[in-house]
Amino acid sequence: MRFPRPPPSERAFSIGIPAMIWQVLFFYIPLLFIIVSSVVKVSETGAIKGFTFTMVAHFFTPTYLKVIFSSILLALSNVVICFCIAYPLAYFMAFTGKRFKNTLLFLLLIPFWTNFLLHVYAWFYVLENQGFLNNMLIHLGLIKQPLVLLNSIFSIMIMMVYYYLPFMVLPIYSSLERFNANLIEASLDLGATWFQTFRRIILPLTMRGVRAGFFLVYIPSFGEFAIPELMGGDKQMFVGNVVSQYILAEGTGSLGAAFTVVSCAILLATAIFFYWLMDRYVYVKVR
Repeated sequence: MRFPRPPPSERAFSIGIPAMIWQVLFFYIPLLFIIVSSVVKVSETGAIKGFTFTMVAHFFTPTYLKVIFSSILLALSNVVICFCIAYPLAYFMAFTGKRFKNTLLFLLLIPFWTNFLLHVYAWFYVLENQGFLNNMLIHLGLIKQPLVLLNSIFSIMIMMVYYYLPFMVLPIYSSLERFNANLIEASLDLGATWFQTFRRIILPLTMRGVRAGFFLVYIPSFGEFAIPELMGGDKQMFVGNVVSQYILAEGTGSLGAAFTVVSCAILLATAIFFYWLMDRYVYVKVR
């Protein structure tokens, strides 16, 4: 018995069905469980007694809001630093260094070939008291005593930028590669400065790639757990650390689910705001 082949208009949908099933099973259903766990009241025997928002309201306190704000600040700092490094690099790859484009892309993707923990241990060697960076600064006569670089915000940011930089470079490079370079020449010929050309032409027309890179870095940075835990020495508290402590501890899983819901709601609100802000920027500049 032969099954009829779907028409061409439906083949793309048919191919995407396994991915949709995977997303429903391993994203939407667990997300639903987390939301339900955050509002369900369970007795000591494990019986469901009803619904309550007490656990959710518990996290709208200055202590936990400060943790969420710290995570937002960490994510935004990572986005800004990655953008400042990624845009010039992507511009060079797209327009100036076309001969080295494949080599640079290869070097950019090499870190993903090795285990994440190896990267962390490599940075331990660089940043520790007797590590490469301190020894180099002492050898150059810039410092006399080793600097405390590990277990600090500095080490966290170094590792965050190192790990998330490719996620910012690749979308921007993809937009710049399709950009019409004649627009830059026309703008400069008409008397615009390089900064004006960048601000009013290049950046607005490549905002789609910038926006994609922004959210690829911002959203996972907000919930990052491993990097603050390993590089920060558990001295800095962020959303990922708090969630892991509640989830892994005995009898506090519901609190972890509630804090996840609260932090994700605030993350979604900030993401919508930043999306509107970038969309507004493009609308104003292109008019």
